Amino acid sequence: MHGYCERLDGSLWAEPANALTNLAFLVAAVLAAAALRRSPGRAPLDLAGLTGLLAVISVGSFLFHTLATGWAGLADTVPIGLFMLAYVVVFAHRFAGVRPGLAWLAAPVFVAFAAAVGAGAGVARLPVPGPYLAALLGLVGLTGWLATRPDPGLRRHLGEFGTATGLFAVSLTLRQLDGPLCPTWPLGTHFGWHLCNAAVLYLLVRAATRRAVAERAAAQRLPVTDAR
Repeated sequence: MHGYCERLDGSLWAEPANALTNLAFLVAAVLAAAALRRSPGRAPLDLAGLTGLLAVISVGSFLFHTLATGWAGLADTVPIGLFMLAYVVVFAHRFAGVRPGLAWLAAPVFVAFAAAVGAGAGVARLPVPGPYLAALLGLVGLTGWLATRPDPGLRRHLGEFGTATGLFAVSLTLRQLDGPLCPTWPLGTHFGWHLCNAAVLYLLVRAATRRAVAERAAAQRLPVTDAR
């Protein structure tokens, strides 16, 4: 699979920059895990799952940019898709206040949204893959939703979501420029997609972790408030 500018042949180490920059996802996973350990109480399973997916994304993408086979391609894309689906569920529960059982409905809703965006992108002949365009539009939507909330506890995450949205726009641009810039920049720009995405995913997990900590603190104070 010679889908990236850096790869000139089928050898294992044909994409050193693309392969090594996947360490950024592992760093993001370590930082997210450290934040979970610092939070009081037992780590919530949903946030631990997101943190674990960060590490899996690192491994899967590394395999793809070294082995460049069909199954390695699945190892690269499937964890990313799972992270997107898991995060919309976490957002629905942690930020929108939807009950855990109903929050899972956010996953099929996002799948339908991504399919519609992909179809629209195909009709418009946009060069951006539908799922990633849907992810960008989804981030814009989540950030906009937070901006309209009167709850200061929600609005405090605007910085993280706004930064993540901007970074992902840059990231997606770098991904799409990898081929067109190849004649003048043989290294390609796909490695920038990895670095920016690692920062994006870390910011999203950190925001959800901070939200969970705030929820837990509020719940622990609730009995005292009621007693008063």
